[in-house]
Amino acid sequence: MTPLPRFHRLPADRREAFLAAARAEFAAQGPDTASYNRIIESTGVSKTAAYQYFDGREDLLGAVLADVLDRLLGVLGPWRPAGGPEEFWARLAAGAEALAAHLAATPEDLALAEAAVARVGGGAWLGWFGELVDDGRRLGVIRTGVDRDLLVAATAAVLKAADGWALAALAAGAEPPRHQVWELLAALWSSPSAPGREI
Repeated sequence: MTPLPRFHRLPADRREAFLAAARAEFAAQGPDTASYNRIIESTGVSKTAAYQYFDGREDLLGAVLADVLDRLLGVLGPWRPAGGPEEFWARLAAGAEALAAHLAATPEDLALAEAAVARVGGGAWLGWFGELVDDGRRLGVIRTGVDRDLLVAATAAVLKAADGWALAALAAGAEPPRHQVWELLAALWSSPSAPGREI
């Protein structure tokens, strides 16, 4: 499910404005319940024009979720092999901090992140965590006796839960003890104790 060719011929600012309006509606109403007619109305284009850009609601939702996933992966950037365990943990902490800051600053991405990973980006999202796990195994930070794909999925799940936990604490006015996330990952990975620093 992708936009029709005519959508790609729009100027970049018009494409982004269209997707931003649709993203706001999907985030506010939920990806499974948002009304296509209301979304079209919010974009400021006619229904006829909208159908020249997308075959329907599911195509538009797919484009919005793909855009959200692209932004999340852009915030993380590609995982690059670390020079040693200390650098590995520092890069992981920096990526987690950047992603948490992005989600806190963009509530629409936060509302749609789970759907984006589940519907359009499981492979791309898990690919990033696969590179992380492979690098951690190379460095001896992550155990090798457990199936790689299981460790990738578990690592992604732990960090997703940690992001939600940290954002909920921040929204309540508390500073989450983020070192607990690294301790949890260290236990999952059977690595030496995680660095005891906050991120």
